[in-house]
Amino acid sequence: MATVGQWLAGARPRTLPAALAPVAAGTGAAAALHGAGALRAALALVVALALQVGVNYANDYSDGIRGTDARRVGPFRLTGSGAARPGAVRAAAFAAFALAGLAGILLAGLCGAWWLLAVGAACIAAAWCYTGGRRPYGYAGLGEVFVFVFFGLVAVAGTTYTQAGRVSLAALCAATGIGALACAILVANNLRDLPTDAAAGKRTLAVRLGPARTRSLYAGLLAAAWLALGPVVPSHPWTLLTLLALPLAAGPLRTVRAGAQGLDLLPVLGATGRLELAYGLLLGVALAL
Repeated sequence: MATVGQWLAGARPRTLPAALAPVAAGTGAAAALHGAGALRAALALVVALALQVGVNYANDYSDGIRGTDARRVGPFRLTGSGAARPGAVRAAAFAAFALAGLAGILLAGLCGAWWLLAVGAACIAAAWCYTGGRRPYGYAGLGEVFVFVFFGLVAVAGTTYTQAGRVSLAALCAATGIGALACAILVANNLRDLPTDAAAGKRTLAVRLGPARTRSLYAGLLAAAWLALGPVVPSHPWTLLTLLALPLAAGPLRTVRAGAQGLDLLPVLGATGRLELAYGLLLGVALAL
């Protein structure tokens, strides 16, 4: 039976900034529209965190039963290590999705936009089908698309809409930047797992591109986060505050460009997560100002 510490490790806390950052940026964009609300922001945060934990447990379960984690070089996995029964890990994923659904229902009710429930259902379906189901799209190299759409565009714009009742250009630009950094986390993860994923038949984007182009993609995504803010700098000059987060990009970018492999890429995931969180918090404050 897995310990509490192992369950926490299985939730992959290093990925949680990918849930916090879009809510911070989206709330800042809502404040710029004079519509920010603490309760709705808190519910959006619960949805985002629960979805992130849910997709982590779902990936743990699906990769584990497929044998993809048989020769794991990354963080601890509950199913692949045998520490927890596959059914228990699957139940944990469903429990997290249920919490996200409950918070989403409350949020939709508060803002009177029940159509958002369809968006929430799509988020949960996409989270499960990333590595689950008969044809997981994560195994076909489409994981970055999911991350950009749901942890970038949907998360930021959805947070803004549920508070302000509309979405601005600033929110869309913020969503693009956040999505790019969320993708960078996944790219670093898949770069680390490239050899074992290729051996297991998991055709991630990193496997398809190869190491050199994947490293270039990582660098491009970091640059895209700031380029995405270009259209709103004239109207929201405070967005230049996000430049304060740039020093956090130096370390992971240097490691990736230097050709690090396997376990040497583990610190890059945490560092990229911290970069996204700093970027999201600074962007949220800047848009609110």
